[in-house]
Amino acid sequence: MVMVNRHGNECFMIKEGQIMHIPDYDKALYYTLWGQWDELLLLMVRTQDDLLSKKIHLFLNDFHYSTDKLKIIESHDNLLYYVEHAMKNTPTIMMKV
Repeated sequence: MVMVNRHGNECFMIKEGQIMHIPDYDKALYYTLWGQWDELLLLMVRTQDDLLSKKIHLFLNDFHYSTDKLKIIESHDNLLYYVEHAMKNTPTIMMKV
């Protein structure tokens, strides 16, 4: 059984007696792919990763204020490339309950 609990700005997934911490990169990827801009904005403010925050800021700014579709797509792709790179270099944290 998989269950997701939110505690403040922390998000945990519980699966068969294990708790997995869902890092900011996973949340950024999910919010970006599903168009949850409000959640992405909150993540931008709460994350400790300055580069992630800046990439989110640039994308949301372009998305809301730019009329150039290529600029919006470029900032969206830059955000996704950064998240993908960060996820490759971030170890998954698991702990048993």
